[in-house]
Amino acid sequence: MAPRNKDNNTLIAFSGAWISWTHTAAAYAAFLGAFIVGVSLHYQKIVQNEHWGYPQEWFPSVSATIGDRYPERSVFQVFIAITSGPRFLLVGLWYLLTVRPNSTLPKVVARFGVFRTLTCGGWTYVTSTDDHDWHDIFMISYLVATIPWTFGCIASSPPNAQAIRYRKILAGLFFGTLVPLVYFFIQHKVHKTPGAYTIYAFFEWSLVLLDVAFDAVTALDFDGLELVIKDIKGASRGESKRVVDDLIDDKKDRETGQVFGRGFSWVELLEAAADVYNGFVFWSALTSLALLIWYFPLWYMGISGFEAVFASTISPLLLGIGPLRRLAVRNLRVLHLISLSGLLAWLVKDPVWRLCTVGFSMSMLCLTWVATFYHERSQPHRLEARCSAFALGLLASSIAKYANYSNNPIWPAIKTEDGGWHKSGLVLAVIAVLISTRRGAPRASVDVSSSPNRGGSAVLTAMGFAGLVFGMHYILSDSSTAISWVWEGFPVRGPLAVPHGSYMHFSMGVGLIFGLFYPNLARSWTAFGIASVGAAVLTTTMHWTGFYGALILGAYLMAMFPGMIASAVHHGPAKTFGLGFLVYDILALFSVWVVAYAFVPGGPLVREHTDWVVISMMVCIGAGVFSAAASNPSSSSGRKPPNPATGRQRSYYIYILMILQLLSASVSYLRFPSLDYTPYHPSSNLITAGVWTVHFALDNPMWDSTRRMRDLIKELEIDVVGLMETDTQRIIMGNRDPTQYLAEDLGMYVDYGPGPNKHTWGCALLSRFPIINSTHHLLPSPVGELAPAIAATIDAYGILVDVLVFHSGQEEDPEDRRLQSNYLADLMGQSSRPTMLLSYLVVEPGKGNYNTYVGERSGMKDIDPSDWDRWCEYLLYKNIKRTGYARLSRDSITDTELQVGKFVIDQNASMDENTNELMPEAEVPAEMRFPALFRGQGVRGHRYHVFDEPRYYRYGKSSTPEPELEPEPQAE
Repeated sequence: MAPRNKDNNTLIAFSGAWISWTHTAAAYAAFLGAFIVGVSLHYQKIVQNEHWGYPQEWFPSVSATIGDRYPERSVFQVFIAITSGPRFLLVGLWYLLTVRPNSTLPKVVARFGVFRTLTCGGWTYVTSTDDHDWHDIFMISYLVATIPWTFGCIASSPPNAQAIRYRKILAGLFFGTLVPLVYFFIQHKVHKTPGAYTIYAFFEWSLVLLDVAFDAVTALDFDGLELVIKDIKGASRGESKRVVDDLIDDKKDRETGQVFGRGFSWVELLEAAADVYNGFVFWSALTSLALLIWYFPLWYMGISGFEAVFASTISPLLLGIGPLRRLAVRNLRVLHLISLSGLLAWLVKDPVWRLCTVGFSMSMLCLTWVATFYHERSQPHRLEARCSAFALGLLASSIAKYANYSNNPIWPAIKTEDGGWHKSGLVLAVIAVLISTRRGAPRASVDVSSSPNRGGSAVLTAMGFAGLVFGMHYILSDSSTAISWVWEGFPVRGPLAVPHGSYMHFSMGVGLIFGLFYPNLARSWTAFGIASVGAAVLTTTMHWTGFYGALILGAYLMAMFPGMIASAVHHGPAKTFGLGFLVYDILALFSVWVVAYAFVPGGPLVREHTDWVVISMMVCIGAGVFSAAASNPSSSSGRKPPNPATGRQRSYYIYILMILQLLSASVSYLRFPSLDYTPYHPSSNLITAGVWTVHFALDNPMWDSTRRMRDLIKELEIDVVGLMETDTQRIIMGNRDPTQYLAEDLGMYVDYGPGPNKHTWGCALLSRFPIINSTHHLLPSPVGELAPAIAATIDAYGILVDVLVFHSGQEEDPEDRRLQSNYLADLMGQSSRPTMLLSYLVVEPGKGNYNTYVGERSGMKDIDPSDWDRWCEYLLYKNIKRTGYARLSRDSITDTELQVGKFVIDQNASMDENTNELMPEAEVPAEMRFPALFRGQGVRGHRYHVFDEPRYYRYGKSSTPEPELEPEPQAE
């Protein structure tokens, strides 16, 4: 410490390194103090976790040490409060040390430094016992913000070789520790391995020590700084002298200028965010349009005519008319506002008019965005900004779906009570349009002639644009689409929708950045070749290998987009974009034809050829690459000379990209599956099993039915359920996955079933019991639609039980159904375990193929042979006690009822003792009964029907003859 200097103004002066040492000492004291107190007072309690305790687990985690108990929690909080002062000073000194004129990086690093400090306070003072969700939000925000803070500090370090070396070592150790940390966390959380959490705790503590040590290195840089406190008013000497106000104002102005300098503008950042939101609205509308169209052929069981609404995307053809083109370019704000009409479609109850509303909105959106691209063609930096916004809009839409279980909250098929955010979405959209169009169209550039013809073909460019937009929609519009392509059942050998959906988002972000900084390389034949290999790997392989191909393809599609648009705007907008959207429509319908071949004209010609769809997509993109190469002969050269305006503008979109990536990572953390599910009635060894054909989770009035399905399944306390018609990971079905919400909300393991590249309508299995193994089967279907099946083994009360979920072919294809019955009967006959079949069979009880499914060949029995009024859904079983059976009406959720059976797991169960003698409900133990909620008129349109009540069966030697088939009232 230095004494006052000779002018007596300096009160104290000290080295900036003391800030670093104080911060380090206080931070370590907080963690180590809590550790010492916790181990001394509550050792066995803080090493206990949800699965294991001492002695299997013998070292406490950071969270258990600092947040669970008094007084260690108080010790931690006191020292963290002390740490906060030096922490803010450390961030401020680092900014002052690294700031340069017109340099943005130090400002960004400083903002993340402040953000980390605030979020540290969040997870410190809001413990997991206080509010688990907010504690997790603060914690994951802190950890994710550590990434830009760490790399930003390294990038902006002063030329101090020793400090830089230490930072690189500590950063490498920090991020290297994350790999084993995640591995052992999964071992603990998913596999419940004893001792895994102790090892995880060591790595967690290592992260804490390394994190603090990284910031301690600043002492080497701050050693050259001196903090001086001066008494400029003479207050310490009893004087009344005051500093001139003008000097204070000047200083304030200089500080403000440093924050809002030429290198950064909050207004421009807001404009960039508005543009991205406009892109989000476009992709939300495009993905919802196909979903609404799907409703009609679903009910018509074939071509409905409403497929023509797809043609609403070809509205850019109108821009081939000069006066209309000039009118559109001059009135972009008006067009944008009109295009928001689709956000009001949720108010339209009639499905036809709701579709028409979205179709009109889509036509205006396509027209508006193409007019925008065309208008900006003479200003490359502004055109790049629009392309970035459009691509980031897709990423934002995908992340919104990721956060909402694969549903977009502003889709017109989502009710407000089911997660819709239509009002908020509309308000934000109006604000975004007003901000992004506030500058208007400069008169001098309204309809300037295209740049000199640089070669290339408008038609080939249109094909490239079509292939690119189709690929972005087909593969990237939902982060779990590619994951469903490579999924093959349990045990897990590849990515899961959560948390690995973030991998796809990260790949998309990397691709876009690559395309912005290396545009010539992104649209080169080399990049196209690598992407083609990725597409081939995705199409032909499974598990992680196939997903790696998807990541490569996703990165390429995003990287190629700015370059493709830059090439397209140098041709007429009608030729490139109008024709391009027409080819896109053809590709989208092609992707449906390969699975709907039994219901559409010419379908058998493209039956089961997803590979042809992918090849067509890549051929179209290749045509665009060829045209771009012809119009840019220097594409083999390096990067273009930097443009200051482009660089500053580009930075705002990178900020937004970083925010979106943080949101994706946070969603992954918050949605990380617990995988600790339990059945409803373990004391009775009871399994309640159901089968339901859910009509692609789109109800009769054209609303998403996922939450209504959830309510009925939960109220019936179903432990295992087989769902039919669940493969919705296609453009025409919204690229969504209703099993995600059902599994997470109901607490069930899920096998999605054969993916969209297997060309079935899908079946899925959800189970509150662990799924030990599952395999997917495509049963013989020489003529009609493919019949999917899942053969799974679950661990029910320590006994392995086989569960099969199966959807047979159509009534119109009797030979297909005969072959399928033989295949499935043999598959069931191979099992000697307790077995259940949850199925859609298309047979009459006691006739035809029914006797193949039920009989000696399969060993299976019908849950109620006397129930003659069935055609589609059946519950079969063997080597298990059947105790109850019920049929529930569907209301408007779907076109098929829900059937439910109750079974008891007993190693000594004998098939001969399963009688068909009914027993009154009064004799059934309370926990083995069906809910009384659905008796009489039931609730929400769901009631016991056909028998008007559940049926219960005696187990043991029957004293009465087997009931015969008797006519019953027709089912709904």
